[in-house]
Amino acid sequence: MIDPRAIIDPSARLAPDVQVGPFSVIGPGVEIDSGTIVESHVVIKGPTRIGKHNHIFQFASVGESTPDLKYKGEPTRLVIGDHNVIREGVTLHRGTVQDRSETTIGNHNLLMAYVHVGHDSIVGNHCVLVNNAALAGHVHIGDWAILGGFTLVHQFCKIGAHAFTAMGSAIGKDVPAYVTVSGNPAEAKSINTEGLRRRGFSKEQLAVLNKAFKLIYRRGLRLEEALASLDEMAANEAALTALIDSLRSSERGIVR
Repeated sequence: MIDPRAIIDPSARLAPDVQVGPFSVIGPGVEIDSGTIVESHVVIKGPTRIGKHNHIFQFASVGESTPDLKYKGEPTRLVIGDHNVIREGVTLHRGTVQDRSETTIGNHNLLMAYVHVGHDSIVGNHCVLVNNAALAGHVHIGDWAILGGFTLVHQFCKIGAHAFTAMGSAIGKDVPAYVTVSGNPAEAKSINTEGLRRRGFSKEQLAVLNKAFKLIYRRGLRLEEALASLDEMAANEAALTALIDSLRSSERGIVR
């Protein structure tokens, strides 16, 4: 299962069925659970914990320390869940003590070639980060979000669940759940109707979410006024909860 040309630190803990390709380097403080495949020429540094059935492709750099100038070598970590695909050239940095001391990747995510996830970021579950998408430090990505190729996300921004960013989007504020954005700077365009339809949202749910989008973006209301109306609507539609929560938790303000 482990190519003899791989270099694995004696303190690294690998499940018996982990596969490691030639010329990969796995350092101290690394834990890799069962069913995970590490292709050739991958570098994994610790402290890093990688879950089950992940597939990490060549030239990925996993668990490197952050270049953030605040980082002074403190012990921080990277935690990766299960069933993730990490493609060629992806870079995943550990956290900093100024935040959570941890960068977290959830489950069932696809990180395409040359994606970067900066220190202390959180990527939820079932997310797709397309080629060259880059997250600065402290970014939070909600479940089922899709970031188009070359999307850039400023530090401390949040991308809500089921949101969609078009190719080349430059995001400097929070993207609410379900919302599609595009442009530089990114602007809100619509609800992510096609993505939600594929995930089984009903016509009735989509109608409610589109009504909510218009309430936030087309009526000229202040956010507090829109939230008051959304709270009333949420009594009859649970799908609005994620949208409302993403609006209330925003600290940078939302993409307009």
